Amino acid sequence: MLLRNPARQVDVDGPLRANALIAHLGLNRESVLVIRGDTLVTGDAVLGDTDVVEIRPVISGGAR
Repeated sequence: MLLRNPARQVDVDGPLRANALIAHLGLNRESVLVIRGDTLVTGDAVLGDTDVVEIRPVISGGAR
């Protein structure tokens, strides 16, 4: 699978669950979103060798 992140691109062997990928990268599951193609995936989603995945930080905000 190809992992895309604004700061880097990494090749990671799959299949691998999204939660396992996040742990492998040393990231906090609560602070990132995993996107496969154009779809947000859950932590138990299985990511394959040919998937293109993007890890995005969770950004919160709102009106005051």
